[in-house]
Amino acid sequence: MAGSLLTVGGILALTLSVLVAITLGPAEISLVNVRDVLLNHLGLADIPVRAAKNAIVWEERLPRALVAAACGAGLGICGVIMQSLLRNPLADPFVLGISSGASTGAVIVGVLGVGSAALGLSGGAFIGALVAFGLVLLLARLAGGSNDRVILAGVASTQLFSALTSFVIFAFADSDETRGVMFWLLGSLEGVRWDDVRLCAAVVLLGTAVCLYYAHVLDAFSFGDQIAASLGISVGRNRLMLLVVTAIITATLVSVAGAIGFVGLVLPHAARFLLGPRHSRLVPATALLGALFMVWVDAVSRVAFAPTPLPVGVGTALVGVPAFIVILSRRRKVR
Repeated sequence: MAGSLLTVGGILALTLSVLVAITLGPAEISLVNVRDVLLNHLGLADIPVRAAKNAIVWEERLPRALVAAACGAGLGICGVIMQSLLRNPLADPFVLGISSGASTGAVIVGVLGVGSAALGLSGGAFIGALVAFGLVLLLARLAGGSNDRVILAGVASTQLFSALTSFVIFAFADSDETRGVMFWLLGSLEGVRWDDVRLCAAVVLLGTAVCLYYAHVLDAFSFGDQIAASLGISVGRNRLMLLVVTAIITATLVSVAGAIGFVGLVLPHAARFLLGPRHSRLVPATALLGALFMVWVDAVSRVAFAPTPLPVGVGTALVGVPAFIVILSRRRKVR
C-alpha cells in the first residue's frame, strides 16, 4: 500500500515538475501558457496563443523536459541492474565503458566526418557504445566472466576509448569542432526534438518492463550467483540478457544526450532507502526518482548561467559527487 501511494505521488510530482520546468528559461512562459499550448495540441481546446510561445513550449522545452525525464529514469534503472548483477553498490551504467565508446563514436563522426551524412552524431555515438559493450563482453569472457572480470574489462574499455577520443580531438579537431564536441561530451539536451522523445521513451519503457519481468532474477543475483543458480535461475543467460538491456538503454540515452554521470550510481540508493531492496518496488521507484532528478537538474542548469546553458552532465556531477561521498562514508561505517 505504501509503495503504491509513493508511486502515485511520484507520478504526480513528476507531472508537476515537467510543467514547472517548461516555464523556466530566458523567455517568459507562464503555467497558463503551458496549459493552453498543451490543450491545443491535444485537441481539447482552441485557445489563441502567440506563435513564439507555442514554439517555445511545444517544440523546445516540453521535448527537452521529457527527454530529461527519460534519461533520468533509464540511467537509474541501468544502475539498479548493474549493482544487482555485479553485487557492487558503487557500480553504474558507465562501468561497462559504454559512455566512453559513445564519445569515441560521436567524435569520429563529428570531427573526422566518417559516415556523417548517414549516421549523424547520435548514430555514431550509438554504434560506438555498442562496440565498447562488445569489447567488454569479449574481454570478460576471455578473463573468465566473473563479476570482478566484468568490472575490470569495463575499466580497460573506458580507458581505451577515452584515450581514442582525446587523440582524435587533439590531432584533428579545430577550435570550433572541439567546443561543439566537448559540450556534447559533458552532457547536453540542447536541440532535442520529438523524434528523440519517442525513441528515448520507447527504449526506457521497454527496458522498465523487462526489468520488472526479471525482478525476481535481480533479487536472486543480489545474493550471489550460487544462490541464484540454486533457485533454478540460468545465471549466464539471464546475466547476458540484463547486460544487453543495460547496454541498449545506456547507448540510446547517451547517443541523444551525451555522457550524464552519477544518475545510475546515486538514485538506486535513494530508492532503496525509501522502499527497500525488492526489485519489484525498486525498479519503478528508481525510474521515478531518476526522472524527477534529471528534470530539475536540467531546469536549473538551463537558467543558472542564462542565456548560456550549463551542460546537464556538469549539473549531475555537482550533485552526484557529494552523494557519492556520502555513500562511501556510510559503507565505511557499516564495516
